[in-house]
Amino acid sequence: MSTSYKQLYRSRESRMIGGVCGGLGEYLGVDPTLVRISFILGSLLGWVGAFGLIYLVMLIIVPETPIEAHSLQTAK
Repeated sequence: MSTSYKQLYRSRESRMIGGVCGGLGEYLGVDPTLVRISFILGSLLGWVGAFGLIYLVMLIIVPETPIEAHSLQTAK
């Protein structure tokens, strides 16, 4: 029995800084720009420390999209 699940990766294609927001957008199935805007709005609302820390932790912990999966996506 095979259980299929999605895995969160940092994006290699839609990245501005580290690919965290692009990866979250791909994982959630939304436009990465919406994720970036939510990070910016969260920062502007006074949660700069929290959103900055979350971004840095995800930048360190979340792996990049594997090269094989990246080349398969660009070939489609």
